[in-house]
Formats: sequence, C-alpha cells, structure tokens
Amino acid sequence: MIIAAAQFTPAPGDIEANVRTMAALIRSAGADGARLVVFPELALTGYEPTLVHRDPGLRLAEDDERLAPLREACRSVAAAAVVNGPVRTPEGRPGVTSLVLGPDGGLLTRYDKRWLYGVEREVFSAGDRDGRFVLDGVRFALATCYDNRFPELAERAAADGCRVYLASSVLTLDNDSFEKVYPVRARDFGLHVVLANVLGRSEAGECGGASGAWGPDGERTADAGTADPGYVLVAVGDHEAGAR
Repeated sequence: MIIAAAQFTPAPGDIEANVRTMAALIRSAGADGARLVVFPELALTGYEPTLVHRDPGLRLAEDDERLAPLREACRSVAAAAVVNGPVRTPEGRPGVTSLVLGPDGGLLTRYDKRWLYGVEREVFSAGDRDGRFVLDGVRFALATCYDNRFPELAERAAADGCRVYLASSVLTLDNDSFEKVYPVRARDFGLHVVLANVLGRSEAGECGGASGAWGPDGERTADAGTADPGYVLVAVGDHEAGAR
C-alpha cells in the first residue's frame, strides 16, 4: 500500500481555503498511487486554539457540508484521507478530531485526541477511546501529536494487530519528537509510523514539515523535507517512496 504524508501551511481560520488545498493534495497523491492521504493536526483551521475558542463557526460537524470537496476528492481518486480539525462533541467543546474519509467519501471512523497539551485543555474535549480502521486489509491506528509521548497508545495498537500508526501533528522546529518519539515507537512496537506535520507559523510557533515515515526498525523511510508544501509517498510493502 502507498500512503501520502502531506504538509502545507494552513490559512488561520479559513476552512474553505484549507479544504481546497487538501482536496488538491488528495487528488494529486491519489493520481500518484496513494490509497491513503494523512494530514497534520488541525489542518482544517490551522493550529489556532484561541481562534477556535473565540469563533464557534470554526467547529465542524462530522457531516459538515464544508468538507464536501474532500469527500469528492476521495471518490475521484479512490483514496482515503485522514483530516484533522475541531469537530463538535456531545460535551459541547470540540475535539481535536481526525475524521477518516473512505475512498467512497464516507466516514470510516473518528478519533479524538486523548492527551491534550497546554492551551488545548481550555478549548477542546479529550477523547476516551483509541482510533482504528481497516483499509485494503491493513489495520491502522490513529494518534495526534502529544498523544505520541505516551507509549501505551502505540503498545495497544501493536497488540490490537495494527500494522501502521498514523500521527497527525504540529511539531515546532525545536521539537525532539523526530529523534526521541516517532522512531522509538516504530522500533519498540514493530510499527510503520507515518507522520504528517505542518509547515510555517501558527499559534504553536514555527513548524518545519519533514512529514514522512519510520519503518518497524526505527529507521527513516521517507521524508518530505522542510521547505515545500506537498507530500511524500510512503510504502508499506515492496514499493519505493518518493516526494512530490
């Protein structure tokens, strides 16, 4: 299977603009053979917790019409997508939520970030269950940024038969997760770890992309670099990976 780990600089609070960018990336990656496209944390609004708190219009529903271009992009290239944004919960506050759209545009699953960080605790509701889905016979686990600091999440994923661990994140330039978290989770639990990280400045600070993957031995298998928006293709199987 080919997975695309995508990166771009979201427009703060502009869901429609970000959806257009993400839909274009889905179509392009799908044309390059990707069956799944993974986007960074809060890609739908940008990482702007304070803005989300102030503007209720930035909180989406699972079936939100503003996501229609993403569903159509998935259908057009028969690819799934992991899209993350502030999605409403029964508690009132939104979650930091990954919606997994299937190749038919339907919702495969929802995952709400379990471990909130800093100001997120004042804005969002934490999830209380792990995220799982199956595509083409491959079982996937979902995690979001600070979640990855807690090894039990990856441990449960491996014990539950997951082969690929998907990490939607916002990592600033000084973040040590590239050395001390993602390769360790891959190696310790025998998982393919696929990271989607943002580019540019947000409320979190300056982020440098470098979306990509680590193999079950903890070695880097794909890297999108730190300069350009786009994606890197990650092979889970016998294919080669390359940047676009």
